[in-house]
Amino acid sequence: MILLILFGEFFKIGLFAVGGGLATLPFLYQLADRYDWLSYETIADMIAISESTPGAIGVNMATYAGFQAAGVAGAVIATVGLVSPSIIVIIIVARILTAFKASPAVAAIFQGLRPAATALIAAAGFGVIRLSLYSGGGSHWYGWIRWPELALFALLFLLIYKFKKHPVWYILAAGAAGILLGL
Repeated sequence: MILLILFGEFFKIGLFAVGGGLATLPFLYQLADRYDWLSYETIADMIAISESTPGAIGVNMATYAGFQAAGVAGAVIATVGLVSPSIIVIIIVARILTAFKASPAVAAIFQGLRPAATALIAAAGFGVIRLSLYSGGGSHWYGWIRWPELALFALLFLLIYKFKKHPVWYILAAGAAGILLGL
């Protein structure tokens, strides 16, 4: 039964998460609210692992979540569920676009999809920030913030903005800083 649930849930995610891997995060948070095999902390771990491994982030996260829920079979089923809608939609869209390349309606549809994808990615980004930097405790607003993590975030953000090096260096620096600071 769990394999059928995994396929169905990740099929829906693959169908509606327009904009790439981070756009799947709002859907994963909903899964965490419904099923005990996924938690917000697990999602944070999935993001870290998916960002640091090769491949598409959404596919990596589906594989990880499926493995957490049902082992290797769950990883395969969740991944197939996630990518199946894309394959189906790409085949349909390719046939339609071939027939209606110059249509103003097709151009208008893509104009509407861009802001929707941007909003999904922004919502996912804010969710990751909240999960990583907000503790949800304390009697004052400043007691709710994870200050060491916020300082590391600010430092890495400035380094990325100023030096624009390969992301692997920042991932390694963040991991080293986490070890040294005991985050």
